[in-house]
Order: sequence, then structure tokens, then C-alpha cells
Amino acid sequence: MKIPSSVYALALGPLTLGISEFVMMGILRSVSESLGVSYAEAGHCITAYALGVCMGALLLPFAHRFSLKKILIALSGVMFLGAALSLASTSYGMLVAARFISGLPHGAYFGVATLVAVRLAPEGKQAFCVSIVVAGMSIANLACVPLGTLLSNLSWRIPFCLSLTSSLLAVWCVWRFVPEVGTVQAARFKAQFGFLKKLAPWLVIMMTMMGNCGIFCWYSYVGPTFVDDAGFNSEVLPYIMVLAGLGMVIGNLMGGKLSDKHNPGKVVMSFQALALVLLVVIYFMSHNAYILTASTFFVALALFAVGGPQQLLIIRHSAGGELLGGAAIQIAFNFGNAIGAFCGGLPIDAGCKVASSALVGVPIVLLGIIASLTYVRTK
Repeated sequence: MKIPSSVYALALGPLTLGISEFVMMGILRSVSESLGVSYAEAGHCITAYALGVCMGALLLPFAHRFSLKKILIALSGVMFLGAALSLASTSYGMLVAARFISGLPHGAYFGVATLVAVRLAPEGKQAFCVSIVVAGMSIANLACVPLGTLLSNLSWRIPFCLSLTSSLLAVWCVWRFVPEVGTVQAARFKAQFGFLKKLAPWLVIMMTMMGNCGIFCWYSYVGPTFVDDAGFNSEVLPYIMVLAGLGMVIGNLMGGKLSDKHNPGKVVMSFQALALVLLVVIYFMSHNAYILTASTFFVALALFAVGGPQQLLIIRHSAGGELLGGAAIQIAFNFGNAIGAFCGGLPIDAGCKVASSALVGVPIVLLGIIASLTYVRTK
């Protein structure tokens, strides 16, 4: 059956969010040098965005009276505001605050868009339609983030012009192409949290948070790893980001396809196991340009292969609180990112090589695998 065009329109939001979130990894070095702060301090811009995601998603239970389409349009407007403030930032503190605002619509948008995509999806294509929505973010990493990284050689502010433009396009596409699918027949505010009384959603949240936290211990510092450890010229970074973006696109589609045919929990567990092995390889082989480049591609692939399956799993286990459930995965994803960026910066601040951040992530990813394995065995 043909995938509705409205599903593709939903992907414009994640495209904007992908630029806003991941462009910091490519411009981290430029921000550090321009604002006179360390890598770890610049990494706090990543943490601020992730914390904004968590705070914004918690507002969703209050929005269930509005139509899903109106919520999506409003969230796209906040994306525009965050991009505008980031572009206009004149100090480190202002940029951190702008990054927090940029993160506010992230989890909420994914929660709403996932639910809309499931409602619009043909029978048997739910996971694939969710992966199309998530694909907006992976496409951002394939094209827009590398472009922004390249343009940041002129100024680190320029990449935020891309997210500013994309956010306006997202507003228009949702208004023009996404049909009204009504509201969520949610329970009273307190009852919306009822699904959290069960074990399954907590396992899905834990596998998401731990898996992404471990990967982001290193991925937050992917640029400095290539420059400082592997000896790459900083001008090569945009091409590295293109390669990582390609891995994300392929991984996202693989995860969606495999989850329509197999147990999504097993899909998540398999890709997390791959990520764990790769983090070990990166720590020991970061000086080898070829191995580091290949590992970056497959880490990015593993990172995005689990996104669609995790979103689908939480929707299945959050009856009566679907909006909150869908947002919970993005809270877990980005809270994991925040912790990962912080923890990964600790050995770097202590004077260790940048790739030491990958070793910090290994036991954390292992916790994600344990949560995935527990989920599979209880279902």
C-alpha cells in the first residue's frame, strides 16, 4: 500500500530538529574557539538542548484538548524561535539559553508526530511510517548538518540559518499536507501516567536512555576525535558528517523494515550490541583514520536503527497516555544525550585523549542491552 504524502510532510519537523540538535557536534570546535570556552563547556550547549527536550515533553499532557495538527504547528513555531535566538546569540550564556529553548519542542513533536504517523499508516506499515518521520532527522545529518559544518568555517552562526528556514517550511507543510486527525482521547491528567505502572514501558525507556547515553559519551566529541586524535584537518569534518548522516539514513530505514518483520526489542538489542563493540574499537583505534571513519559510519547507523522501533514500542505500551509515551522516548533519548555529553567530557578535561570518551560509554550501553534483553524475555 502507498504511504500517504502527509507522513512525509511530518518529517520536516524532525529535519529541523536534526539540524538544531546535531549541528553542535560539527561546530563544537568553532564555538569553543570563538567564545573562548573549553570543549567540555561548549558541550554544555548539547546538554542544554537535551534538557530543553525533557522539559518541553512534560507539557504534552496539558495539550491533549487541542487537535494534533494544531499542536504540530505550534511546536514548529517554537523551533523557529529557538533557531532565531541561537543565530542572534552574542555570548556563551545566551547561546546555552537559546539551545535550551530550541530543545523544548523536540520531544513533544516526536510524541505527536509518531502518533499521527501510526494513525495515517497503512496496515502492517506502522513501524516503517514511523521510521519515515524519524528519517527527517537522519536526512538532516546526511545533508544539512555537514553543510552547516562546512559553512561554520565562515561563522558558527550560519548553520542556524538552515534550521530557521527549515522550521518555516515545517510549519507550512504541516498546515498544507497533514489532515486533521482529531485529538487524543486521553484520560484525566493523572491517569495519563497510568501506563508507567507497568514494567514494559520502563524497560523501553531504559533501553533508550542507556543506549543513547553510552553512544553520546563519544559521539558528542566526534569532531575533536578526528582532529586531535586521528590528525584530520578540520576542513574534512563536513565530509565525515556526511558519512555519519548516510549511516543514520540507512540505519533508520533498516530499523523500521526489520521491526515490521521481527520483534522490535530484538532489533534494538542487536544494534546496541553492535554499538558497544564499536565504542571499544574507537577507543583503541582512534589513531587509525580508516578504522575510525568506518566505525563512525556504523555507530551512526546503530544509533538511528533503534529510533523507530523504540518509538513504536512505547506507543504499544502507553494506552491512555500515548502523547506522553511518545514524548517519553525523546526524553529518554535526549536525557541520555545530556548525561553522555557530560560524562564523555570528564576524561577529556582530565587530560586523556578525546577517544577516552568512548570507553566511558561502554558500560552504559551494556545497561541498555540488559534492558533490551529483559524486555525481550518478558514479552
